Amino acid sequence: MIYVQHLLGSGHLRRAAALARACAANGMNTLLVSGGRAIRDLNYGQASFTQLSPAAARDENFSGLIDEHGVNVDETWRAARRDTLLAAFAMFRPDALVTETYPFGRRQMAFELAPLLDAAWAAKPKPLVISSVRDILQAKSGKVSDQMAAVARRFDHVLVHGDREFVALDASFPLDPALASKLVYSGYIAEPAEARGGAGDPGWDEVIVSSGGGAVGMILLTTAIAARPLTKAKDAVWRLLAGGALPAGDFARLQATAPQAVIVERARADFRRLLANARLSVSQAGYNTVMEILAARIPAVLVPFAGNGQTEQQARANLLHARGRAGLVAENMLTPSTLAAAIDRVLEMPVSEVALKRDGARESARLLATWLAGKAPAA
Repeated sequence: MIYVQHLLGSGHLRRAAALARACAANGMNTLLVSGGRAIRDLNYGQASFTQLSPAAARDENFSGLIDEHGVNVDETWRAARRDTLLAAFAMFRPDALVTETYPFGRRQMAFELAPLLDAAWAAKPKPLVISSVRDILQAKSGKVSDQMAAVARRFDHVLVHGDREFVALDASFPLDPALASKLVYSGYIAEPAEARGGAGDPGWDEVIVSSGGGAVGMILLTTAIAARPLTKAKDAVWRLLAGGALPAGDFARLQATAPQAVIVERARADFRRLLANARLSVSQAGYNTVMEILAARIPAVLVPFAGNGQTEQQARANLLHARGRAGLVAENMLTPSTLAAAIDRVLEMPVSEVALKRDGARESARLLATWLAGKAPAA
């Protein structure tokens, strides 16, 4: 049973779905439980899927939770959702429970996750309890000791979906020896690259500007429109892909202000194919998007999301920029001229390779199967 809660973008859910898909393909009866807003074209393969009453962050500052109607959630809503989650656990009776991000994040979901962990530890036999985390965690100013104590006390393993040779988890999160001993790196959960097509294929020789699957990114998209005539790629078609959660009014304004040869669309299921055919990618620096850019082997400019002091995307973008793989514009320095200058620089540079382990979904499924069989995981 895999629990996931996405609050702004859709990356957490897509990564958990890839893990569920791999586990089911490995012969495990798998249930994916999602607490965020539904997204189109979610591929969880042969796994089962349960949708809890959807919740999202009120704003990019994560100042609170709202329900599917945009209303602040209350204690009645929390109690009902907790009971639904516990009922799903009791009915499924998993041999392994995976909580995506928690307890390294998602503390606002403790109202249901703490009781879920209680239920897991009270079950007979007790399931394995595993935390699933991405390569880089949000830097924390406090409560780190509480998180480490929770992992040491209540979790059997921590699956890190990254490559230690590229970035170790302790680069973003302090680890004590008891916690470090539970970590296993699976490699990145990444979809395979699409084959590059030819003239006339979707995305061919275009500049693809994407803002992820969340509600943020409007500034990046509007800045890209203004930057286009300042770049050496002004002759190309520019395709702007807005997240599914971008408000309808913002999306309509983008479409109304887009000049000729600038296409404004919602995020597309064939994003990897568009990237494979593109001349250039301009995007934020979320986990999934970066993996897709690296697989496509095209020039890229990253504008990492930094709202409310977020550090995860900035850290990932810094690593790629330092290796010469991507241009970088800090969110607080984003203007048409700075974006145009970064675009022109990367268009003149060769695309360098970054060697990463990218078979994280299948490797995670192998590790889970090994643990369930009572064997020690391979180093």
